[in-house]
Amino acid sequence: MTLALLTLHLLLVGVLLPRRLAGSPRARARIQARPALGAAVWLALMASFGTGLLLAAHHLVAPLGHEPAGLVGLLPHLEPAPAPHAHAWWAPVAAAGAVAAVAAVLAARAARARRRHRETLDLTATRDRGRRLLVLEDPRPAVYCLPGRRARVVATRGAVDLLDPRGLAAAVAHEHGHLRGRHHLVLLAADTFALLLGRLPLARLGRAEVALLLEMAADDAALTRVTPAELAGALCALATAGAVPGPTGLAAASTGVLARVQRLARTPAPPAPAYRLAALAAPLLPYLLACAPHP
Repeated sequence: MTLALLTLHLLLVGVLLPRRLAGSPRARARIQARPALGAAVWLALMASFGTGLLLAAHHLVAPLGHEPAGLVGLLPHLEPAPAPHAHAWWAPVAAAGAVAAVAAVLAARAARARRRHRETLDLTATRDRGRRLLVLEDPRPAVYCLPGRRARVVATRGAVDLLDPRGLAAAVAHEHGHLRGRHHLVLLAADTFALLLGRLPLARLGRAEVALLLEMAADDAALTRVTPAELAGALCALATAGAVPGPTGLAAASTGVLARVQRLARTPAPPAPAYRLAALAAPLLPYLLACAPHP
């Protein structure tokens, strides 16, 4: 029974729910109303699927190694707990270690690429202190950021010549929104899940939706300094001119420009309270299912 519940959970979270969230205009509008919360929901679903997959594998390997006790089994007991068997801890530790290793490899690879690019910028770019950015002598328009300890916001000469002062300020404010929100770390989590389970709808759709929601979150951060019309104009100008993507994937006109401009032009729908609950409860749901009593 426990294995059946976990299998149903994996089907719901890994296949059906992602298609619903990504395919329904109403659901997307609600989740885009608070893009940071929306990204948290997608990451919570990924965590829930990973936890459920691990618990299902554990029940397949050791179906008699766990005695379900319902929700009461989650409460602390006065009696000292028996010493766990080896199989009770090595599998979760090994799985967590494998995921952490993949994330560490991706993070190290991205850090090396950012460091090489930063060294190139230090030699070739000009610092514009008034606008808090580096200007790179490149005719192709682009505005992007390099996150990390020595963060940079970069605009090419093509972007500086293309945008008016308010449009450039909007694009730069968008990139500073990425840096303040540490969006590269959120994207790293989604990238890790997509690399491990790329064929799964949750991995494929979730990675794309998280990237779009992070761009929208940076748009919202920019709106504290510029108007929606100024930001939308800058996004359209960069997209129309064929702006090249930044090396980190966090660029002003890199993802979902049309959806973002449409969002800026309308009043956002109020977020459903269920999304806050989902972000908090989804990672815990597999544990509740695994502790469900047998009939």
